[in-house]
Amino acid sequence: MEGTGKMKKEDWKKIFYQSLTGFVSLALAILLFFAIREFGQIRDSFQWLLGVLKPVIYGGVMAYLLKTPCNFLEKHIRRILPEKHKKRANGLTVLLVLILTFFVIYLLLSMVIPEMVSSTMILINAVPQKMDEFAKWLTGMLDGNEVLQTYASTAITSMEQNLQDWAKSDLLPTMQGMMGGFADTVGSVVGILYNLLIGVIICIYLLLGRKTFARQGKAVLYAALKSEHADAVMKELRFVDKTFVGFFGGKILDSAIVGLICYVFCMIMTFTMGFPNAVLISVIVGVTNVIPYFGPYIGAVPSALLVLISGPLNCVIFVVFIIILQQFDGNILGPALLADSVGLTGFWVLFSITLFQGFFGFTGILVGVPVFAVIYDMIRRLVARGLQKHGKMELLLEEGARDAAGLTPEEGTRGAGECSNKK
Repeated sequence: MEGTGKMKKEDWKKIFYQSLTGFVSLALAILLFFAIREFGQIRDSFQWLLGVLKPVIYGGVMAYLLKTPCNFLEKHIRRILPEKHKKRANGLTVLLVLILTFFVIYLLLSMVIPEMVSSTMILINAVPQKMDEFAKWLTGMLDGNEVLQTYASTAITSMEQNLQDWAKSDLLPTMQGMMGGFADTVGSVVGILYNLLIGVIICIYLLLGRKTFARQGKAVLYAALKSEHADAVMKELRFVDKTFVGFFGGKILDSAIVGLICYVFCMIMTFTMGFPNAVLISVIVGVTNVIPYFGPYIGAVPSALLVLISGPLNCVIFVVFIIILQQFDGNILGPALLADSVGLTGFWVLFSITLFQGFFGFTGILVGVPVFAVIYDMIRRLVARGLQKHGKMELLLEEGARDAAGLTPEEGTRGAGECSNKK
């Protein structure tokens, strides 16, 4: 009787767990169905939540970008300050970093926006004259070929009219909108300024308490998980931080070098060929180069239009220089600065930018590459562990993949050896 009762209890327990599994599976299926059916509403709710949290997001992003220079400066300031004032090193560091950041932003805006509007006005007024000069130059190049001269003259006339229409109907209103058109949307401007102001305040609090927050987060993690699991999570978080900091730091340094090279070239061409606005063009090329993959092309278009003011030949020389500069940046300078932080091939870089741009817009373009690099590395680690488990390590042909997976050479060799023995 006791054995029969025990069997019945186990049967009831088995039935209970089977029923619970079925219920959870059914509930997840229903949730998935309604999530797909009401995807638009869920997306709108998610966007509303992001709108509410915008100040926190702004502050968090600013604090994350500024934490590296804060840590660097604080380490050196602590060496200078007397022992009794070392506690003030953190606050002094945050103040210095914020002052330098606002100064750089102010310098860039005061340099770029007025010059951009002024150059656009000059370009619009100079279009007819420059197009005539370009027509005469092209006609001289095609001297002796009447058919090509006729086609060139027709194309130049059409180009001149289209360029004037585009500049007056699209480009000029856009530039005017950058300077004063936002006055019609006072509520939007106030909202943006409010979010930025609150974001700056949150950024200051996060920077001042960054060590405390990190210590509290680590304490919660080790309290909630086993030590080995918490260690694994901390290892992944350190890798994520290294990837993001390395990518953005390397990209900023890369863009600064590209802008400096462009400035040296433009200054040389200013004295020899009469290039205009060397500083403005260099700033545009350098700043837009921060955007992965598409940045060089985005910056080349307005820069080429600015150079076009001084003559078509100068514009052609500048475009050729930009192509050479971007080839140097893409094949030599960029990989040298970003190789350790990203580790993605050109295809995956383009794929990540396209994917995240579709989901998150311009923000996705900026963060898509490091985010996908983290995802790619996690998948690579899982694949390496699975191959090791099944004795198929010889399939892991990618150089350095065993190190990325956290495997020792002995483990990789043993995995491959076991596979050979089985064969």
